[in-house]
Amino acid sequence: MNRDDATTIFDSLSSGVRLDAWRLLVKAGNEGKVAGEMAKEMGIAPNALSFHLKAMLHAGLVSVEQQGRFLRYRANITLMIDLIKYLTEECCGEDTQASCHPSQLNAVCTQADK
Repeated sequence: MNRDDATTIFDSLSSGVRLDAWRLLVKAGNEGKVAGEMAKEMGIAPNALSFHLKAMLHAGLVSVEQQGRFLRYRANITLMIDLIKYLTEECCGEDTQASCHPSQLNAVCTQADK
């Protein structure tokens, strides 16, 4: 991850709608969500959501799969973990046992999945 990639990701999340969509997709896990279901759950027009999902797709935050006439979106959790690692790479210096140290992030995220 580099600064330009991180900036692109932050730009793509610079909207309340996009943050809500991201959190909804994270909650859905590997199953993801169909765009129409997301729009209904979020209470916004499908075309408005499509605009936001396109920005997130461009940043790599989500992936999309055509399923018949529907589009299923999934969160790119690996990219978000890479962003967190980039943001915290200098955190805690040499203390590799500190919970904020990048080497501990996968363990923290894995524990949260249980």
